[in-house]
Amino acid sequence: MRSAFLRSCPFFLISLLTACGSLPDRHASHHRDSAPSHEVDVARIPNAVPRLEPRSKYGNPASYVVNNKRYHVMKDSKDYRERGIASWYGTKFHGRKTSTGEPYDMLAMTAAHKTLPLPTYVEVTNLENGRKVIVRVNDRGPFMDNRIIDLSYVAAAKLGIIKNGTGTVEVRAIDPTEYLRDQLKTQASDAPSPSPPSLTAGHFYLQIGAFSERRNAESLRTRLERLSPGRIHIKEAAARRQALYQVHIGPFFDLQEADRMTRQLLAMGLGKPRTITYRSEPAVPAGANAPP
Repeated sequence: MRSAFLRSCPFFLISLLTACGSLPDRHASHHRDSAPSHEVDVARIPNAVPRLEPRSKYGNPASYVVNNKRYHVMKDSKDYRERGIASWYGTKFHGRKTSTGEPYDMLAMTAAHKTLPLPTYVEVTNLENGRKVIVRVNDRGPFMDNRIIDLSYVAAAKLGIIKNGTGTVEVRAIDPTEYLRDQLKTQASDAPSPSPPSLTAGHFYLQIGAFSERRNAESLRTRLERLSPGRIHIKEAAARRQALYQVHIGPFFDLQEADRMTRQLLAMGLGKPRTITYRSEPAVPAGANAPP
């Protein structure tokens, strides 16, 4: 739910676990919602990466009421799997508070669900085209019959349901511990990668992604900051007369350290990074987060 959810429910402010009065149905005016006015390269926005998180302080009452119907929040998401209709929400709610108190970002891989604990990571499969995404559930909704999940704009776009507004999906909860274990098993079972090229002494970096829009590079940097604080950098380059924002991590002086970081990035589903070497520090334009 949006900020109206928080304002109308005192338990969110005083951490009670009882339900409050009915909440306005945001879908009553859903037709006035829209996609971003600018083009978004959704293929460059990665899936949410499941990780262990504490439950939201404000998003998990025992139950709550919307439109005279009571919803009971699940104690856990174990073995949750459901098929139904997915919808999406965009500019109308962009920047408003979600049920966890976080601002809604239509360009982040998030979603709203009526009863799953917040936050929960889920895999959503479009049953019509087989596309899959992983999103972080941090909001409540949708409150219309037969709709089981409300996706952020970018998640819905990656699934291919923006044009029709809804799509038939399967939603499966992900256990972050099992997810990471499976990622490591998959990585271990893959054929050995070629030996890394020998590097001369000096600074070298791992390039994690390259984006035509700086906001996408900033989003990835924010996501990775906890992984390696102070070592995520954005370098502006040029490709076909267009600015290109490259996300680098480093510097590294030890190949073993770089290999460990590569394994972590692979386990997060970000793909294998490129190794970038410099004879001197890379040139970064004013305003960018330059390497130290």
